[in-house]
Amino acid sequence: MNTISPTGPQFEYMTTTAKYPALVAGFGAGKTEAAVKRAIVGKIQSPKTDRGFYAPTYDLIRMIAFPRFEQALEELGIGYRLYKSPLNYLEITGYGRIYFRSMDAPHRIIGYEHADADVDELDTMKPEDAAYAWRQIVARNRQNKENGSQNTIGVTTTPEGFKFVYDTWVKDPKAGYEIIQAPTMSNPHLPEEYVQSLRDIYPANLLAAYLEGKFVNLHSGTVFNNYDRIACRSAMTADQSTLVRIGMDFNVTNMSAVVYIVHDDEWHAVNEFKGIYDTPAMIRAIQEHYPNHVIRIYPDASGRSRKTVDASISDISLLESAGFAVYANKANPFVKDRILAANTAFEKGRLFVNDDLCPDYARCLEQLAYDDNGTPDKKSNLDHLPDAGTYPIAFEIPVVKPVADLRVRFAR
Repeated sequence: MNTISPTGPQFEYMTTTAKYPALVAGFGAGKTEAAVKRAIVGKIQSPKTDRGFYAPTYDLIRMIAFPRFEQALEELGIGYRLYKSPLNYLEITGYGRIYFRSMDAPHRIIGYEHADADVDELDTMKPEDAAYAWRQIVARNRQNKENGSQNTIGVTTTPEGFKFVYDTWVKDPKAGYEIIQAPTMSNPHLPEEYVQSLRDIYPANLLAAYLEGKFVNLHSGTVFNNYDRIACRSAMTADQSTLVRIGMDFNVTNMSAVVYIVHDDEWHAVNEFKGIYDTPAMIRAIQEHYPNHVIRIYPDASGRSRKTVDASISDISLLESAGFAVYANKANPFVKDRILAANTAFEKGRLFVNDDLCPDYARCLEQLAYDDNGTPDKKSNLDHLPDAGTYPIAFEIPVVKPVADLRVRFAR
């Protein structure tokens, strides 16, 4: 049998005697690998009890957890049988079961028991959802171990601001809660260029979290904190391009759009539409303003199903029928990913705003703040133009996290 060869923080996490350890790690530090290794070692040490493995969604279980466990067990020469949906458990020959469950429906974490568990990416959830899921998981963790040792639940996550993991493990930790931090650089198996590739794409205020595994305030001040009216000012106009790219947000009686041109790989906001009644009215306004331009629309993807005018025709179908080229995925990116794409583009000198032609867009970028839940404050009515303006940025210049080779490594 091959032996597991963890990094320093992984080893500390796997061998700690704490009841509730948390490994808080930067990108590429191997947090999921640590969870997999901890689960396998734990099953070997306690073969007569069951174990739980939790992720935010079943997609993550299928795409990440299942392959990682299969690879690890094959490398170790341990027999297993994986039962996927609807059972979702792993039978390890001679060592019992590991149940896989999603945390996006925590009320369904019922009807089974285990003695230990591993929870991956807990802090990517809303704090109240993470707290509910945690309580449900703790309630399942009640099998008695044959060796008499204590039941444990380990957490592995990227720090996502001051959320549930910070409140529980740092701000007010109870007995048995231990935190271990793992910077990206602690993983010796990463490609040499990986850390620099993160520095190249992420704003400076996020690098402490995503490189060093530290808790930082990701939601302080304004949402678009890298927008500076002077540094990001543009003098470009739509007349300087035959192609205009328009981000669009659908809201009944209050539609918004931001018009861009692209010059030398730089995006320049050169016009705005606000308070438009409906999609046909928006189409007419765009056609009147740009009768001789090629028009490319980047709309809210929900417009594929939304039918605000005609019950038989979607909003995006109306745009296509008007002759506009529509660029939209099947679903919108996460709001935080749109914000990250825009803030990164502002910081890297790829996104500019003509505030003479887009005065309200500029004002909204300066003033839109986060609410108490860490999401853009919709009550302020400052979110519509930024929503419209960030759809094309997230589509064309998204921040895509570099993929490192994070396969489980074993010493022969």
